[in-house]
Amino acid sequence: MSAGENHAEPAHRTLLASTLAALISACASTPVGQTEAGGIRISGTEPGEVLRPVKTDAPLRKAEIILDEGEYILTLGNPTGEATPAQWFRKLPLADDNSGRFRLNVEAPAQFLIVVNDAEHSLRIVRKSLPRQVEQAAANAAAQPKGPCTPDLTPQTITVGEVFQDGEVIRDALSGQTARVENGRITLTPAADSEGLMLLEAAERRPAPFRWDNATVYFALTDRFHNGNPDNDRSYGRQPDGKDEIGTFHGGDFAGLTAKLDYLRALGVNALWISPPFEQMHGWVGGGSRGDFQHYAYHGYYIMDFTRLDANFGTEAELRTLVQEAHKRGIRILLDVVMNHPGYATLQDMQDYGFGGLFDGFERYLPPRWGDWRPSAGENFHSYHAMINYDHPGWSRWWGKDWVRAGIYDYERPPSVNADPVRGSLAYLPDFRTESTRPVGIPAFLRNKPDTRARDLPDATVRDYLITWLTDWVREYGIDGFRVDTAKHVELPAWQALKTAAQQALDDYRRAHPEDTFSQAPFWMVGEVFPHGVQRDTYFENGFDALINFDFQRGPAKSGAECLSRLEDTWNNWSRRLREDRFNVMSYISSHDTELFTRLTGGDPTLQKRVAAALLLTPGAVQIYYGDESARQRGPSGSDPSQGTRSDMNWADLEKPAYQALLRYWQTVGQFRQRHPAVGAGEQRVLAREPWTVSRTLGDDRIIIVAAQKP
Repeated sequence: MSAGENHAEPAHRTLLASTLAALISACASTPVGQTEAGGIRISGTEPGEVLRPVKTDAPLRKAEIILDEGEYILTLGNPTGEATPAQWFRKLPLADDNSGRFRLNVEAPAQFLIVVNDAEHSLRIVRKSLPRQVEQAAANAAAQPKGPCTPDLTPQTITVGEVFQDGEVIRDALSGQTARVENGRITLTPAADSEGLMLLEAAERRPAPFRWDNATVYFALTDRFHNGNPDNDRSYGRQPDGKDEIGTFHGGDFAGLTAKLDYLRALGVNALWISPPFEQMHGWVGGGSRGDFQHYAYHGYYIMDFTRLDANFGTEAELRTLVQEAHKRGIRILLDVVMNHPGYATLQDMQDYGFGGLFDGFERYLPPRWGDWRPSAGENFHSYHAMINYDHPGWSRWWGKDWVRAGIYDYERPPSVNADPVRGSLAYLPDFRTESTRPVGIPAFLRNKPDTRARDLPDATVRDYLITWLTDWVREYGIDGFRVDTAKHVELPAWQALKTAAQQALDDYRRAHPEDTFSQAPFWMVGEVFPHGVQRDTYFENGFDALINFDFQRGPAKSGAECLSRLEDTWNNWSRRLREDRFNVMSYISSHDTELFTRLTGGDPTLQKRVAAALLLTPGAVQIYYGDESARQRGPSGSDPSQGTRSDMNWADLEKPAYQALLRYWQTVGQFRQRHPAVGAGEQRVLAREPWTVSRTLGDDRIIIVAAQKP
């Protein structure tokens, strides 16, 4: 909560502060409002929020602190100028005298390690997990009050005079009822299946233009959404495993997405985010910590050739049809893109493209097609690594040391990703050298790949190639935006360069296709910067229009589903920040990397219905993960829990009346959001608390949200 807001102190903040006081006895002598250690000062603190020095050697200075939700100022020395927003994990520059002032926006209670390097004139702030006692105290406090509210389906007299004039006719989107404003009020009865929600709009209204800051983005993991063309299901010799099919391709493709565009339009979706469509590693790697399944690149994040589409997903003609048909329905296309890493080296790709090498004599333990290898007794799907000689000179025929850090043969070994988020390796994936200024040719293995479109570019760096390859798809197909994977693991200038090139490519497409008048909106780029919340920082000065909001799923989503009015402070705060600081975020309730909302609520069907309002009425852009609207359940996961979040879309369930009713509710709320940019981009005001009533206004667009719910 920002300083200066006139709100009662949240109960969880008081509880957290008292718990900290008990845990940290030194706090008794610390003045309220500021804490200091080792020349590091933090202001805006509460009792119990105390900097503790961490023993270290010069030129480093370290201190730890646990901070509750709120805004703080970190100061070193005697700086001049205003405080700048701090970014977790990034190296932040200090003045030559090691002074600096930074604004810390803490969205949820967390522990922070502050590291000052006096020799490098830099600061790094590391966000860490809370100690168990404090985390439990915060969780207990946040859980109050408990349980869902009860809908009040009796006639409601609603105060609307600050938004609608006497004589105007107002319509409730859920019930279809209308009422004329008299003396600044109307009386309506919530629909029987509304959960007490009423969404009020002028009965006569003009269509509002699309705005990215009110986008409703549907994220479909292409392979798991819908199989529109079974003929491509076994591309590159990929096979099902005949077991749980945890990490195999399931058949979803561009044709399947196209077939479901009317379904998405009915949901109020105006942007479709599809998983990376580029050609993936053909083979598999061991899946999970136990190597208990074959893990193919069905999700799209293990790219081999950025210039080709993966045949399992479909053809270029099918992609073009998808984009064109989506545009006809007012739906924009976002491609998921990766510049941090390519895919792993698999046995099948080693054999097909002649890179890497085995230990002498081990080829006799492999079948004629290396990808058909299976573990024997006492082995698992990781065991094939024992046959591979990672010091073999044949690895020079893969990406090559000038392209990636991989710690094999003569390649540079990447540092720990915790020590260096930009140059480190994620999950042992090769790390692209996007920061390098050295000109390179295309990787050796691509020279042995007959169908690649990769060609040597004059004086081009690794970054130049990746940006060229990615933006060529924009120039050819009129792609509307990118969702950027692992954004914090690539240097910021690379993202600005990508955004600039992508906008130029979209402009080129529009000039070449004057008949395509679908949209003149600017190219949009949203980034994944785990665990970013709702604050503006330097990502927004380096190409990003929005960042994924990881905070919504972690608390507000379930609380708002139980009782919508519990989102009052969250919505007030986020609406104000997004408007005043001129940035955007994209909130979600389920993710392929975290968890499904159905799992977070124990499969409660009422909360799965109510969360439609909590999510779709939240300020900023929002993301529906496929199956949020249909209560899709987790699938098998083996020893990798995230795999379960990527189960097949539950189309068969939507033939059942209960699921159809759930979908209709999501559709009604989604279409209301789609009609009104004020939902995501408007100014919020609380009009009444009985029933709980808030307005959102943006120019001529005016709406009112009413939750007639009793604790």
